[in-house]
Parts: sequence; C-alpha cells; structure tokens
Amino acid sequence: MSRIIYLLSPISREGTIALPMIDFRIIVKQIDFSSCDTLMFTSKQAVKSVDTINKDWKEYPCLAIGSATARQIKALGGRVAYQPSIFYGKTLSQDIIEKFQDRNILYLRPKEVSFDSKAMLAKAGIVLQEQIIYETYCIRYYKKAQPKKNAIIIFTSPSTIFCFFRSFTWDDTYIAIVIGESTKVHLPKEVTYYVANEATIDACISKAKELMHLNGLK
Repeated sequence: MSRIIYLLSPISREGTIALPMIDFRIIVKQIDFSSCDTLMFTSKQAVKSVDTINKDWKEYPCLAIGSATARQIKALGGRVAYQPSIFYGKTLSQDIIEKFQDRNILYLRPKEVSFDSKAMLAKAGIVLQEQIIYETYCIRYYKKAQPKKNAIIIFTSPSTIFCFFRSFTWDDTYIAIVIGESTKVHLPKEVTYYVANEATIDACISKAKELMHLNGLK
C-alpha cells in the first residue's frame, strides 16, 4: 500500500503534493510604532506583511514565537531579541513575562488567532498592544481535488484544518500530521493524527516519512 503526502501549507516542499488551503491579504496601509519599543510576531507571514507595509519595523527588537518566525525576521534584516523555546497555547514561555515586563510590546498579528496571547500575558501584568495587519482566507476546491485514499495530510495551522473541511470530507484511510499542539486541538475527533517533533514544516514531513518507514510503506 502506498501513501501520498499532501502538504496543505502555502509553501511547497519536495516529496509532497502541494494542496494549499489558505492565502493571505494585507488589510492595513500603515502601522503606528509610536507607543512601542518592542515588536512581537507569532508567524512568518506577519513578518512578511509588516515588511511590505513599513520597513521601519527593523529598528525595533523583536520577540519571535517559533523558529520559522525567527528565521523570517533575520532574513528580512530584523533583530530577534528573544525566541521562546516553546510556544504551544497556554505554555507561552514564562521567560517573556520575566524578561519583558517593562517593555511596551506591539503584537503585529492576523485577524484570526488560535490562541489569545494578549489575555495570557495580561494575567501576568504585561499589557500587550495589538494591531491586525493581515487576514487569512480559504482557497476553495472542487471535490475532484480530494486527496487520494491512504494519504498522509499535513496540517500546518488551525486555518488549514478549517479550510480543508470546507472543501473536503475526511476519509478513514487518511492519517493527519499536525505542526503543533495548538493546531491539534482543532482536529475533528474522528481524525487519526500525529504531532510533529518540532513546529516546522520540515519536521512534519520527517514525521510523515517516519510513519511510512515504520509501516513499510512507500
């Protein structure tokens, strides 16, 4: 029995079939940096979006939630002041609270988020400013694009899960790979899934190949 790996991210990877579920659009024309001294990003798309809107963001130290976000900040010439080792929902690193208690942090974010970082940090006395700079929307597919039976399907965000089920139904021969704990909780109960060892696309693909190897699949 063979399994095909479908990657639902907007980013394609060798060894997988690209089936992007989401796309992005910027929804603001300017960003007000006047009342902040530190920026916070929880996605590389947010970094790309702010760089399109106003390149002055590079003058501020950045909190990077996730390794992919940190890499994107550095790639565009920004400075990563801190990168928590863990960011899975409620386990937001205590280090942010301890190290940045006195900072005026501006969280540049998408319209919809899977975890309320502002409320979490407010409990620790950190007032997080926010500005919504982009939104995610679903790419719609006809039924003929449905993944083949026995597929391994990689979900890279809660949005990819939501958008997948707007176009397709789940087949009980599928296996899901999810990028992290905060994505996992959005899966329907009937879905068989595994969580990647790290919150990266490459780790998701490695997990999929690991499952195929363990089960003697191609």
